[in-house]
Amino acid sequence: MQMKMKLTVAAAIATVAGMAMAQEVVVKIGHVAPMSGGQAHYGKDNENGVRMAIEDLNAQKIKIGGKTVKFEIAAEDDAADPKQGTAVAQKLCDMKVSGIVGHLNSSTTIPASKIYNDCGIPHVTGAATNPNLTKPGYKTTYRIIANDNSLGAGLAFYAADALKLKRIAVIDDRTAYGQGVAEVFKKTAQTKGIEIVDQQFTTDKATDFMAILTAIKAKKPDGIFYGGMDAQAGAMLRQMDQLGLSDVKFFGGDGICTTEIIKIASGAKSLGGVVCAEGGSSIAKMPGGTAWKAKYDAKYPGQFQIYSPYTYDATFVLVDAMKRANSTDPKVYTPKLIETNYKGVTAAIAFEPNGELKNPSMTLSTYKDGKKIALN
Repeated sequence: MQMKMKLTVAAAIATVAGMAMAQEVVVKIGHVAPMSGGQAHYGKDNENGVRMAIEDLNAQKIKIGGKTVKFEIAAEDDAADPKQGTAVAQKLCDMKVSGIVGHLNSSTTIPASKIYNDCGIPHVTGAATNPNLTKPGYKTTYRIIANDNSLGAGLAFYAADALKLKRIAVIDDRTAYGQGVAEVFKKTAQTKGIEIVDQQFTTDKATDFMAILTAIKAKKPDGIFYGGMDAQAGAMLRQMDQLGLSDVKFFGGDGICTTEIIKIASGAKSLGGVVCAEGGSSIAKMPGGTAWKAKYDAKYPGQFQIYSPYTYDATFVLVDAMKRANSTDPKVYTPKLIETNYKGVTAAIAFEPNGELKNPSMTLSTYKDGKKIALN
């Protein structure tokens, strides 16, 4: 009799547990960024933002379609390589994730966006800034950060109006991001009366820039613009010191606007002449920035770079659309993304018809005494 009662209780417990499991559904959100190679620090920061968002979402015990949703991250490494980027994009499509946050680089995000469009899964980037991303008009592509048209132009206006510079050389790393932001800067600077005295090219893997900088030095510029990432920019700053170019202003977009560049520049005097632009407000001016950053630093000490507040918001934007559609099915909730009106950590997020962020802000920063300081 006692054994029978034990079996009955065990069966009841199993039934209740089964019912609870039936009322919970796992929803995977993909994240892609370079988790290996010279840009891994950006990728880790981005992934941290998504993981924080998923943890906060799961704490809310959100119900969609009558079931409690447990969100999980499906994290992939694209190594900042377009071929690997498209491969992992297809992998996430095959996994049937419900949405994607990423990628980091424009050169990986642009080709991946077609794959996501073809398989009908929306993606939101909080980092890729090349304007060409939204030109195809895919209904699955969204960006919650200012694009290079804002960044490049903002830097050119600052160079001309605030610093009164007249002669600037331009370098880019031949990536979609580097070329894009450099071209916008160049064209805008020329409309402001700045002479582009030289235009040079490198790669996103290079470490030696002495030949390029020596050629530029001969043109006697009062500024250098670099379209690329911080690994190369930091090395350039050290080599500028070696060539006596420490007093030449150095401009760049969000790719160089990191805390990591302080370490890479290794005390170079040229770091003090850097002016960089980020799409978005400074942490202090973001609606929820200060409190969010304190929470981030407690969880991931020393890992913050730039984009994690945006990947955090991007995750919430996807889930907000799911909630409004009462479905985690991309086919059902994707049309709700264009109707987004979400108050995020970074900004009030709403989209233009092409998936661009409405009313994007921009922040210029410089570096003083080994710290990044916002100029506006």
